[in-house]
Parts: sequence; C-alpha cells; structure tokens
Amino acid sequence: MRNPFRRDPSVINLALQGGGAHGAFTWGVLDALLEDGRLGFDGVSGTSAGAMNAVALAQGLMTGGPDGARAALQTFWTAVAGSAPFEVAMPVDDGKNMVLAPGMRLMLQWAHYFSPHQLNPFDLNPLRDIVSSQIDFERLRQHSPVKLFIAATNANSGKLRLFRGPELTPDAILASACLPTMHRSVVIDGEPYWDGGYAANPAVFPLLEECASREIMLVMLTPLKHKATPHSAQDIQNRVLELAFNSTFLREMRMFAHLRDHVSRRWLRLGTFERRLASTHFHVIEAAELLGELSSESKLAANLQFFEMLKNLGRDRAQAWLKASHGDIGHRSSVNLGELFY
Repeated sequence: MRNPFRRDPSVINLALQGGGAHGAFTWGVLDALLEDGRLGFDGVSGTSAGAMNAVALAQGLMTGGPDGARAALQTFWTAVAGSAPFEVAMPVDDGKNMVLAPGMRLMLQWAHYFSPHQLNPFDLNPLRDIVSSQIDFERLRQHSPVKLFIAATNANSGKLRLFRGPELTPDAILASACLPTMHRSVVIDGEPYWDGGYAANPAVFPLLEECASREIMLVMLTPLKHKATPHSAQDIQNRVLELAFNSTFLREMRMFAHLRDHVSRRWLRLGTFERRLASTHFHVIEAAELLGELSSESKLAANLQFFEMLKNLGRDRAQAWLKASHGDIGHRSSVNLGELFY
C-alpha cells in the first residue's frame, strides 16, 4: 500500500509572477505541463496575473483534472481578451508586440492627475465579472486540489497579505491585481489592498513552509537584467515601477540562495527549516530575452492574438524545460540560485 505521507517527487509547487497581459506566457507554461501529464501540483503561489492563472488552474483541476485545467485557462484568457470596452492596445511587428491605443494612452496620462475615484466613479472592472462567473469560490474554498497562496499588499502598511484557499473570494483575486492608479483599493475585512506585486511577486516562502513537495518551479515574467538603460521620462517611470514590483521577490530569493549556501557548508544541519531548505529543489521557466524586449505598454493589452503568441512562447519554453530538465525533479535543482540572484 502506498504511504499517503510520503512525498511524491513528481508533484511540484508553482510560483507564478504577475505581469499583466504577459501572464499569458504563464498560461502557455501551465498548458504544456498539464498536457505532458508527468507532473502534479501541490501548492501554487500567485500574484496579480499569476493569481488569476492560479485560481483558473485550481478551478479546472477541481472540475475536470488536467484537461479541465487547460480548458479553464483557455476560457479565462479568451474572456479577458474580449473584456475591454474599447481598443486598449494595437498589435505591431506582426502581433509580436503591442502599443497603446490613443484612447488608452490618454487615460494613462489622466491617471497622473486624477484618482481612480474620479476617472472610474462607478468602479467598473471587467475582471470582476470574469472571475466571479468562471470561478466557483465557494466550492474552491472547500475542495481546491492545490494549496493556494494569493498575494496582496496592504495599502496603509505595505505589509504582505496572503489569502489562502479557505479565504479566497473574488475580492481577494482583484486585490492581488489592483493597480492603484487604475482601480480603487479593494477593501477586505476593513483593510484596503493594492496589487500584491508591491509586497511579493510572488511569495515563495509559503511553498517552502506549508507544502509537502520539495520541488519549487518559478515561472518568471520579469527579466532579472535588462539589456538597456531607459532614458525617456516614460521609460524611466516604467522601469522604476517594474523594479519596485520585483524587489521583494529578489530579496527573498537572494536570502534562500544565501541560506542554502550556508547550510551546505555546515557539518550539522539543525532545525526543521534548514533541513527543509537543504532538501528543496528549485527550477525556473522564463523567457527573459523575449519578454524583456516587449514594451511596458504591452502589459495592458487585451488582445487574443497577442495572448496566443505569448501562450505559444510559454508552451515552447516549458516543453524545452521538460526535455532538458524533467529528470532533475526529485533529485536536484535545475538552476543555480546563487548565479541567478546574487
């Protein structure tokens, strides 16, 4: 008889970064992993678009297994593509990049001078309808097949708030993706929340502390290093925002890299956390050289052609990782954290 408490090396945890429309890359990664079928999922931590992917994945697994999850992700991203009340962005370079439509560009300029209460007095958010209609939160809170960790940032303290499976509501997901210049803060239990990227993009520690699997897969949307330094005022502002969103994740991963190096040089490994960290394997799927070349404006796109291009890119990268590194699962990390994050 199989021991139900023995860790299954083919079950992994997922850490899904946010990045707006670029989250369609993660859709492709998940689609390829689900299609391959050799890996299961224990915990999933997500922020912003990563949170959307996480709950769509969980919903689909709950109702229809891997095929159901693939269908749920497809349905979600197709709905997002059709949700914009006006043209938000226009494809360029044969659909490989996006630039903002004039109306959206003007709205972003206004956002520097007017609050979301003024620009959007009725607090309209198409994502609310999509999430509420596609995710059965009541059932997911009780029967999610994966442990969920959704990050949001307390707007008054800057502290990270992790919404776990039993706490999930549409508001928790919207809080995780709430850009304060575009949407009002999402109030939950009397506290206002903004995008989780300010505090964790995503939070990795709950996967280490609360999940049985010792395999953590990072699906990264933000490049660790850009090729060029921005010079225009708008490009500088975009880079500042991106760095702010990624800073807590970089510090967390640097800490893990440092601690793993420290533990590996000790003859005695004392403490549950040290033993757990030493036995954890890390893996990364990303496309920095391609995602880093996309305009910051493209993160606001709602265009199915663009989404499908990113999905195909994610599928290609996941399939390449499976071919090169699937054998590392359960045995070793397929990436050197020190080289990545020091």
